[in-house]
Amino acid sequence: MHRTKVKVVADALDANNTIARANREDFDRHGVAVVNLMSAPGAGKTRLLERALASLDGVRAGVLEGDVAGSFDADRLSLLHIPVVQLNTGAGFGGECHLDANMVRSAIPSLPLADLDLLVIENVGNLVCPAEFRVGEDARVMVSSVTEGEDKPLKYPLMFRACELVIVNKIDLLEHLDFDMEKFDYHLDGVHPGVPRMLVSARTGEGIDEVRDWLVALTTRAGAPA
Repeated sequence: MHRTKVKVVADALDANNTIARANREDFDRHGVAVVNLMSAPGAGKTRLLERALASLDGVRAGVLEGDVAGSFDADRLSLLHIPVVQLNTGAGFGGECHLDANMVRSAIPSLPLADLDLLVIENVGNLVCPAEFRVGEDARVMVSSVTEGEDKPLKYPLMFRACELVIVNKIDLLEHLDFDMEKFDYHLDGVHPGVPRMLVSARTGEGIDEVRDWLVALTTRAGAPA
């Protein structure tokens, strides 16, 4: 029984990875750099995108917004006058707590890839499942809020180990919290030594220029015009 369960999981991930490669081929063919943005619920992904995507030095950005239900975040991002496509896992995907490659593939026909340099996939807020499923991205970014505590890398190591960048958000609240940044860095290095990290406040705008620069640089590395 144990071997059967492992095989089922392996088969499911193999199938996902096959579709993820197909997604990546589509993105590459259009020269689109793709970011898989992950976090716990309420970490501030959408507010971060509102700030970071408002001005990207000529880079044409779009968002694929993942939620179980509703379109609250997509509605907010659409005010930036960029392409935003809503993807609800509760509509035909069983209400999954993550996006997988097949879900993203179902949304590709609705994305104007020919008109984009950068696509940000805002994953469903969850600290477990999103890390297990590649979707065809160039890079994974983890947003961790200081309100969550400095122990999250230890409790959810895969999420932090799977990303190429960790953004620590809501640093404007540090003076009101018992959050220990040195302890967070120590725990983060324990699960993903040396992973790049940025300290930002999506509310005040502190650190957002660094995020923008990173996104612009990603489009260059991925071969999209920037």
